[in-house]
Amino acid sequence: MAVAITFLFLCLLVRLTVLQLFSGGMLTERAADQWYRDLPLSAPRGRIYADGGELLAGNDKAYDVYVRPNAVTEKNRAAETLAEALGRTTEWVSEKLGERRSEVTLARRVDPDTADKIESAELSGIYCVASYKRSYPYGSMLSKVIGFTNIDGDGQNGIEGYYDKYLSGTDGRVLSAADMAGRETDGETRYIPAIAGCDLTLTVNAEIQSFAESAVMAAHAEWHAKTCSAIVMDVKTGGIAALASYPSYDLNDVPRDDIELLNLLSKNALITDVYEPGSTFKIITTAAAIENGAVNDSSRFYCGGSMTVDGQRIRCWRSAGHGSQNLADGVKNSCNCVFMSLALSLGTDRMYEAINDFGFGRKTGVDFFGESGGIVMKEENVKTVDLARIGFGQAIAVTPLQLITAVSAAVNGGTLYEPYFLGEVRSPDGETIYRREPKAVGNPISERTSARLRELLVGVVESGGGTKAQVDGIKVGGKTGTAQKYENGAIASGKYVSSFIGFAPADDPKYAVLFIVDEPSGYTYYGSLTAAPYAGRIFGRIADSEGWAREEEDERTYIEMPDVTDEDISDAVAALEKAGLNVETTGTGRVISTVPAAGETVACGDVVLVRGEDSS
Repeated sequence: MAVAITFLFLCLLVRLTVLQLFSGGMLTERAADQWYRDLPLSAPRGRIYADGGELLAGNDKAYDVYVRPNAVTEKNRAAETLAEALGRTTEWVSEKLGERRSEVTLARRVDPDTADKIESAELSGIYCVASYKRSYPYGSMLSKVIGFTNIDGDGQNGIEGYYDKYLSGTDGRVLSAADMAGRETDGETRYIPAIAGCDLTLTVNAEIQSFAESAVMAAHAEWHAKTCSAIVMDVKTGGIAALASYPSYDLNDVPRDDIELLNLLSKNALITDVYEPGSTFKIITTAAAIENGAVNDSSRFYCGGSMTVDGQRIRCWRSAGHGSQNLADGVKNSCNCVFMSLALSLGTDRMYEAINDFGFGRKTGVDFFGESGGIVMKEENVKTVDLARIGFGQAIAVTPLQLITAVSAAVNGGTLYEPYFLGEVRSPDGETIYRREPKAVGNPISERTSARLRELLVGVVESGGGTKAQVDGIKVGGKTGTAQKYENGAIASGKYVSSFIGFAPADDPKYAVLFIVDEPSGYTYYGSLTAAPYAGRIFGRIADSEGWAREEEDERTYIEMPDVTDEDISDAVAALEKAGLNVETTGTGRVISTVPAAGETVACGDVVLVRGEDSS
């Protein structure tokens, strides 16, 4: 008996030790669950600001409505009052009030007026707990960058999702003593305060963003395009000053009931999607050729309208050809034959070295979800004809962000920066806990090459295909691009991506602008006509806003648009060029119309369109 009693005593001692040392915390929590009922105290989410301090994403006061069914004494009155306040049926509310749970959520994020109606009714067992609802003062502005949250305030995409760890606070609790049935007693009430999230400041300039937003909307209205987009980048840091795309959506009214539409409108295609850059890629080919000594100012090229490579005839955009040209002429004329020659002179090894050095074929590292690395053919698979096409922007696919990042490096003196949105993180008490510094990731070309490249690209805007991007008194450099789109591996008839990428002020660049018009309607699809004017508009407004010094402009010469209707298109082009105009063409045969129309006033050096009879 003594042994048995000792054994039982030891068992009790072991059990007591386990309960005290190992299970004590868990049992205390279970006891607290029985002794207390808790209501959440939502933490205010961190705010998002533009570079100049403008609030982009904030919080409005809201309330969550809860019910403790066992504590409701007037169920009929409660059901009627709540149904009217919440816009629900009395039957639905009555069902909630009858649930056998200690606590039921009736509504989330209701406005203060609704909460006042409920609280003024003084219904037992009904609680309105202060919460927050995300608000966006600028509505649709930056919608594809900022992103949105769910009903619980968790970031879903964009900056809201990518930096959720900073923006999310820590919720608090209100603990009220309760009996086993869940009814409150006269015991103590404990408060565990919420901790607010951190505030973010982006590199985005709110004023420049507004310029970009108005430009993409105006271009969309003019060209009835599928989408119109723009990126503005600080070429000396990689900071993204603006990113706009239209159509868009209001962040305060997210179309959550149509997932397909929401995914379409919220996807930031400038970062996630790829396209053939077309002639804008000629900037990279030119930079690589100059850097490697494959071309100089005395080099000559001949364009007869096409070039045969590996037995394949590759056409220049101008079927009549450009004749004999030097490098400056080739860049200004955007002659495909010149850039095929440059790529072939470089050879696959050096061309691919440049492609890699400028960051193509891999992600830029931007702080955003879903970035694509682009599509670059494996070097060992490249044939001579592929290399020739890459030289003028075919047989390679890039993201718009990759392109503007690379071009920024090409014109800023040769430093490739990692692009970024986040500039600074501040704690709830205002202390700066993180500040982003520009991150250089490569030097693809020298300062000397960059300076020469800027000169060539200024020529494109002054007297080449980019004249519609000109800004009075400000030197702008850049390049237009018009690329055919592909569907199911084949060229999609009549579908183009028209673009312009430029920089200013040209002597000491501060910003680069990429403007894209995706699938402009009709036959006016050249980047020189659709995209360049809007990029120039953005540069002009930035110059006014920031007070850039303007040079005295030589007065432009204006002429009356010659009437070349019914002439053979080649004769018409010759006549218009003789008059001092830059000409884009569509179709062949006899001329049926021009843009601008005959008799309208046009500036010498401007870009005009000639439409042939067989164009569609």
